Amino acid sequence: MKTIKDSVHDHIEVEGVARALLDTPEMQRLRHIKQLGTASLVYPSANHTRFEHSLGVYHNACEALDHLNVEGPRAEKVKAAALLHDVGHGPFSHNLEPLTHRRTGKYHDDVHELFERGDVSTVLRDHDIPPREVADLVAGDGRFGQLVSGELDVDRMDYLVRDAHHTGVPYGTIDHARLVRELTFQDGELVLAEGNVQTAESLLVARALMTPTVYNHHVTRISKAMLRRAGERLLDSTRHDAEDLRRMDDPGFLVALRRTEETAEVARRFDERDLYKRAVWAERANVPEHVLDIEHEDERGYELEIAERAGVDPDQVVLDVPGEPAMDESSTRVLVRGEARRLDQQSPLVEALQSAQLAQWRLGVYCPEAVTDQVGTAAARVLDLDIDGALVTEVRGLQGTLDQYGQ
Repeated sequence: MKTIKDSVHDHIEVEGVARALLDTPEMQRLRHIKQLGTASLVYPSANHTRFEHSLGVYHNACEALDHLNVEGPRAEKVKAAALLHDVGHGPFSHNLEPLTHRRTGKYHDDVHELFERGDVSTVLRDHDIPPREVADLVAGDGRFGQLVSGELDVDRMDYLVRDAHHTGVPYGTIDHARLVRELTFQDGELVLAEGNVQTAESLLVARALMTPTVYNHHVTRISKAMLRRAGERLLDSTRHDAEDLRRMDDPGFLVALRRTEETAEVARRFDERDLYKRAVWAERANVPEHVLDIEHEDERGYELEIAERAGVDPDQVVLDVPGEPAMDESSTRVLVRGEARRLDQQSPLVEALQSAQLAQWRLGVYCPEAVTDQVGTAAARVLDLDIDGALVTEVRGLQGTLDQYGQ
């Protein structure tokens, strides 16, 4: 057994197969991938990593399994999956995942191939655990896959608390110990026990408040968009492929950007926090449907057209169209008078929070600060936005008054 001091859960005891997995290269790589990607550019103390988060998820899984009276080989598989659930992440966590998914068809939880080779495979087989079964759990398959990856998974019970702790914002505080303690199965489905509607609501509220403040803060979005575009240029102009990119860590990716002529300028801007600014920051109601439904291939076409109209370098314009706001936690099931009910059917809070998400949605167009006026005006015309082009940068400036936290 190994006891590790943790900033959130205090002391975490790691034993069994998890102890052996801890020192594999696949796990140690996570020490070099930030949990919140580029959010440290906003919140300087948000430097926690996927490694410490994985330990927290493992701890929560151990607590949940004890409560559910699950022991033996089945428990060991779930504990292994909890610890390993993020080894498929690429650099800067979720930031580059849309890029690598387009080119490989894989998300970070598609780890079957990864678990079939290397040290992880060896450790699992040495403990008589089939790697395929652990990979299935990471993907959320089966009864106990819900515990690792689902609406009530032990993953979000760690990251909300950990992200709030390291950013210093007060919004991610949830009673994660109670959430773990109140888990139960009803007809094979993971649910919260009777009397926990408010407990489930707290999870929903925490996520709803953390999203605009931390996960979708405009500086986080701008830096993510810049890195994604740089990642595309890196793959298009070097021998690196998307599989190489998936296995990089944060420092390795930045080194690759610095060494490549086509991406060196973005790397410099990132290193010096000389980020692009918002030329457009448009509400959902002001964006036409054909732009809301845009495919990635068409985004670059719009960027080129905006740049041409504005008279700037095409690489200096980045269009950022978020997807439809999602609230997975709203489908959490809670026992109410012995019946498992979806939270969105039981709680009036869900509809209000979903409306708030839509109200917070913004389309962004980013570029160097010196050319925001012409790029904003050009973007409003090219994208047929329902706003006066002269007011585009004013909207950007007014939004800045809402930035209460961060640098």
